[in-house]
Parts: sequence; structure tokens; C-alpha cells
Amino acid sequence: MNIKSLKIGDLVAKLPIIQGGMGVGVSLNNLASAVANEGGIGVISAAGIGMLEKDFATNYIEANIRALRKEIKKAREKTKGIIGVNIMVALSNFADMVKTSIDEGIDIIFSGAGLPLNLPKFLNKTSKTKLVPIVSSERAFNLIAKRWLQKYDYLPDAVVVEGPMAGGHLGYSNEQISNPDYSLDKILKDVLEKTRQYEKISGKQIPVIAAGGIYTGEDIYKYLKMGAAGVQMATRFVTTDECDASDEFKKSYLNCKKEDIAIIESPVGMPGRAIINKFLNDVKSGERKPYKCLYHCIKTCDYKKSPYCISQALINAQKGLMANGFAFAGANAYRADKIIPVKDLIGTIMDEYNKALYLNM
Repeated sequence: MNIKSLKIGDLVAKLPIIQGGMGVGVSLNNLASAVANEGGIGVISAAGIGMLEKDFATNYIEANIRALRKEIKKAREKTKGIIGVNIMVALSNFADMVKTSIDEGIDIIFSGAGLPLNLPKFLNKTSKTKLVPIVSSERAFNLIAKRWLQKYDYLPDAVVVEGPMAGGHLGYSNEQISNPDYSLDKILKDVLEKTRQYEKISGKQIPVIAAGGIYTGEDIYKYLKMGAAGVQMATRFVTTDECDASDEFKKSYLNCKKEDIAIIESPVGMPGRAIINKFLNDVKSGERKPYKCLYHCIKTCDYKKSPYCISQALINAQKGLMANGFAFAGANAYRADKIIPVKDLIGTIMDEYNKALYLNM
């Protein structure tokens, strides 16, 4: 295998591939452990993780804490590889999810959908958990690094730079998404330059991970060549046997065309990339999907004015009830043509990478 390993502090992943955290319930212990077993970094999404707990509707906080503990423990039973948790800053139960993850000894916390300015405060002297913010600009990284250094004497253990071609909620305005000045290639260079400045000051290595629209081994070759230490991929892992979403959810990827993938306005106040279906078309035409907000799960959600509950829609989709929900997806989701085991997918990706490597020798 002619590819560099990914080192984040004392953690070493044989493959420089991080499986992106996908909520709600799309990447849980099954997918995360399968990726970790192949030498990558598997990631559990904390968003709405308590969805299958019996008391999810009546005891939201405890149900999510309990479910997160279960998922981490199950992943640990299935792999000796590296397991992370993705925790959105916008979650109302952000602090609980962070504390629980650290308490369970998770290897890495990935945190985006907002600036995780206070993340290091949750660590204690015995914590081994690595902290990795997800950013969409050099400015965001600098704000986080500066605050962490000043307030906690801590710098990020790595940083994920997510471009506008990612799926799900995006850290960009609608205008920025199609603006070349905000392309992954551009912001990756900016963040690489900024991390080098912090590395010189501190002597600490801060690996930069490229993300957002990365789909093939050829893409991985390109971004490693540009200076990234690794990549984060999410969309391509959806159409695997081990992905924790329903078969109907996976089929929405297999059946979609390029023109079916579009930017939507989410109730949480951010644009998001999703596969357009009848549910989303109904919402666009002004139809309201009646619901009762069980818990204000996303801080930025204006639930009193929202035409639907995004958490419920995503839970429905995860379960295969696509008439009552929809699937978030990256810009390349239409390229999926079959459901295969994670092991086979990694093999295909590495074949693509090696082909690109030899063509550029």
C-alpha cells in the first residue's frame, strides 16, 4: 500500500481516511467499526443518537447519553481501531455529548456546525481524547486556535477543512457555495498556511484533513499532494452493507440523478445539500408538516416557525420512511451504483489511489 498513514498525536491510522459522521443515525457503531477495522478512522454521529431509545420523546437528554454510551461500547467490541464521535456545536445537548464521549474514552471528537470555542474545557488530566474542529475557512480555524491557546493552553490535535460540496448542513452562505473563492482547494491552502504558523509557535503538529465532495482515490491523491495529511469522506460510505441507515435510505442514493441533489433551506438556519424528493417538494410549495417539538435539539432552529421538524424528518429517512423525510447527501451521491461491503469499498478506493499515483510518477 503506497499511502502515508495519518497521525493525530499518538494515534496512527494506517489509511489517511476518516469516515465522516452522518446523522441522524446514518453512521453509528456498525459503520464506524467497519471503517476502523480497515485501517481508517470510523466516526459515530451524536446527532439524535437516542432515536431508538424507548424514552427518546419523554427523556431526551438521558436517552441520548445512554445511546451514545451504548454505541461507543458496541464499536469498541467490534474493533481495536480508531473510533471518533462527531458532535455538532449547534446541538442543545452539546456539552452532555462531549462529556459522555470523553468519559467513555473516545479516541477523537470532531466538532463543527458552529465554532467549538470551549471544547478543551471538558478535558481532564487523564483524558486521551483528541479534539478536532471542523471549519469552513482559515478565519474560523484561527478564531478557534487563538481562543484555545489563550484560554486553555491547547491547540487542535488536527483540523478538518470542509468545502462546500459536502452533504448535510454547510458552513457557507448560498452565494459562497458556488463561489470559486470558497472552493475546497482554496480554503485548504489557506488553512494549511495558518496551521504552519501555529506549528512554528508551539512545536505541535496539526494535521489538516480535506473534506467535502471527496469521492475517489484519485481525489485522495490530489489532496494529499496539496499538503493534506488525510481526507474525510462520508457520502461514499452510505452505500455500504455496514452503513447504519435503512436500505430505502441507501436506495435513494442509488436512484438519484445529479440534478436531484440540491441546496435546501434547513429549519436550523443553514443551507444544506440533500436529495430532493416529494417531502422536500411539498415543503418548498408551502406545505407544513405538523409536528410537536419534543425538545429544542438544535439551538438555531426556529421551531415555532419551521414548516417541519428536521430531526423527525431525518429519523424517518434513517428508518426508510422516505415519504416522511429526506436524505442529506454530498454533491457526488449520484455516482453511487451499488451497495457493497466497506472492505470492498476501501479496496476500490485504494485501487483508484494507486492508479492516480502511478499515472503521476
